[in-house]
Formats: sequence, C-alpha cells, structure tokens
Amino acid sequence: MNPILIDLPEQIETDRLIIRPPRAGEGAIVNAAICESLAELKSWMPWAQSAPSVDDTEANLRRAIGKYIAREDLRLQFHLKDGTFVGSSGLHRIDWDVKRFEIGYWIRTSMAGQGFVTEAVRAIASLALTTLQANRVEIKCDVENARSRKVAESAGFEFEGILRNDSLDSQNNPRSTAIYSRVP
Repeated sequence: MNPILIDLPEQIETDRLIIRPPRAGEGAIVNAAICESLAELKSWMPWAQSAPSVDDTEANLRRAIGKYIAREDLRLQFHLKDGTFVGSSGLHRIDWDVKRFEIGYWIRTSMAGQGFVTEAVRAIASLALTTLQANRVEIKCDVENARSRKVAESAGFEFEGILRNDSLDSQNNPRSTAIYSRVP
C-alpha cells in the first residue's frame, strides 16, 4: 500500500496528554518552548544551537505538516489536556519497505522529569506497532544522554548496543550512539 493512503488518527489521547501533528499557527508556542529549553537541547540536538525566530519555527512546523501529509516524516507534538505545549516527538527516518521507524523526542525544560516523554513514547510506539504494523521501532541517542536512555528503557525498549564514533555531536566531535528497539 502506498503510505500516503494510510489513515492515521487525528490525535492520540493518554492519561495526561493529547498527541497530534503540529498545526499551522503554532510557531509562537513551540518557539517559546525551544527558547526556554535551548540550554538543555543544545547538547543533544543539532537543530538547537541558537534560538530560532518565531517565523523560523512556524516555517519549520509548516514543512513538517507537509511531510506528515505525504507520510515522509510523522512529527507529533504532545500537549497537556488543557492545551499546554509540552514537547515534540514523532516517527522519523521511516523505511516503509521494512516498516522501520525511529522515535525522536524533546521536552520543554519546565515540563521535564514528570514522565511526559515516556508516556508519549509508549503511545507513539503503540501506534507504530499496531496501526502502522511496524517491524521495528528504534530509539537512537547519544550514549552520554542519560535522560534519553532512561526514557527508552522506561518505555519498554530493549537495549541493542552502541555504535562507537558513528556520528558527530552538536560541537562536531565524534559521538557514540546507543540503540534501543521494540519489535512485534
């Protein structure tokens, strides 16, 4: 089946969160969360080396919406049920032939440490494994990123190993990547 024909739910609801694709017009709220969290994100996220403008964030969200519709990348945002923006996640680096997806995530600093990312990752992995019939869902993170590794473990992903010096970190130094997965 052509992936563009796959119907996805408009949103996923968990105990505390609404998980859904980004919407046009949300650049300001996402930008505020990025700017609030820049010091924490900078170490792990190559895209977070300097504060973007609200227009930059809005344009980025609109490109993500287009990729979502085309099923090229499935960015998802998670919000508290009162609408407060918490963070972003999604299914990335998709291989539709293999049905392999990678979950990435970040959370605004003021919401960290409350289990929101783990809750979102569990729901997104379930979507991938059931609705999308994934054969493999991965989480890859810098071996030094203890919080990200804890999310993977808490969300039921199995540690597979470390790729040593496989990429560059945000300061262009070699970094090693921890790999976790869930399979049906």
